[in-house]
Amino acid sequence: MKIAMINTVCNGSTGKIMGALQKSAIDTGDEALSFYGRRRGYKDMPSKKCGNNVSFWIHVIINTLFDRQGSGSYFPTIKLIKKLKNFEPDIIHLHNIHGYYLNFKLLFRFLSKEYNGQVVWTFHDCWPITGHCPYFTIVKCYRWKEKCEKCPQKNMYPISYVLDSSSRNYKEKKELFNSIKNLTIVCPSEWMKKNVEASFMRSFPCKVIGNGIDLNVFSPKKKLESLNGVSLSEKKIILCVAAIWEPRKGLDIICEIAKELSEQYKIIIVGLSDGQIKKIPDNILGITRTENMHQLAQLYSTADIFLNPSREESFSLVTIEAMACGTPVIAIDTSAVGELINDKNGKMIKEYTKQAFLSAIYDMADRKFVAEEVRKTVKQYSDDNMSKSYLELYYGIDNDRIEYD
Repeated sequence: MKIAMINTVCNGSTGKIMGALQKSAIDTGDEALSFYGRRRGYKDMPSKKCGNNVSFWIHVIINTLFDRQGSGSYFPTIKLIKKLKNFEPDIIHLHNIHGYYLNFKLLFRFLSKEYNGQVVWTFHDCWPITGHCPYFTIVKCYRWKEKCEKCPQKNMYPISYVLDSSSRNYKEKKELFNSIKNLTIVCPSEWMKKNVEASFMRSFPCKVIGNGIDLNVFSPKKKLESLNGVSLSEKKIILCVAAIWEPRKGLDIICEIAKELSEQYKIIIVGLSDGQIKKIPDNILGITRTENMHQLAQLYSTADIFLNPSREESFSLVTIEAMACGTPVIAIDTSAVGELINDKNGKMIKEYTKQAFLSAIYDMADRKFVAEEVRKTVKQYSDDNMSKSYLELYYGIDNDRIEYD
């Protein structure tokens, strides 16, 4: 079987997921190739870039002025389609198709009119079913269930400072995405699946496959005694991790919590920009993003509590990474994270307030969590289990020989 995978990047959470699936397919004896739009490809697997810096910035300008994410990158998408035709995949597996690297109108016209294989599309966020935004919980906007217009997050990613084209985008997506005959949607959580079932894509088969991590890397490690010259041995450590601390991730409320937190605690935030580090309270230790997963596992293991204040997640890899290292988690029950947490591995809060988070932190201090017991609650979310489920999906789909018009 030949499998082509398409995603914005080969790194980060979605890139790691795509890489795990590609490796598993290759190990099984299939031929798998990843296409990506930005940054670098995989070092140990075949991958081809389908974007460049010039097309990226032109796409950014188009979106910033006209709110037309997915309408730039014309020539890179033409080249991508040509490469897909040459590769002749039995399955095209889409991941994130937004991110200033792909013209989705060109791609979906090809998929609906020329490609006769199967399409699998993993929804890592809600962008496919809205007219603009990938996340809507923070503003409690559910217009996408019927139509999008007057987007309250026009100035949020994908940022448009001039026009609001959410209504036009919504209509185009609805028409083009529903034009694919052989499409199966995969969601990483029941929460995400419920959103799909309430959207204009409700008619497609939709399967839940949880995301996976490398449980050999993310396992209990020896605790750090200090970090960047700061002693950690006499403090209860609260760890917060994100690839990018955008507004929905909750950096604002972490800073509020830090101002009133008992001196026996120390907050460490991973993934901050240099500018954000300069603005955080003095009692927070901020460090920039790391791609070193072993270092990250040691930080998870050092923490007494992992705090995830994100307002919306379609799954949350950082949550299961922390639990796999034996660290209990506090999170807000507004999206998919609620499916991961129970009494054995953490605490969910219902109200997004500083006091609710503080109460949960102090409550956790009075409870005794056993690292191995916490880890057991997420052992099903392994790379191997995720890959096995996807391979079963691939082979369960009826694949006819591909013919191009």
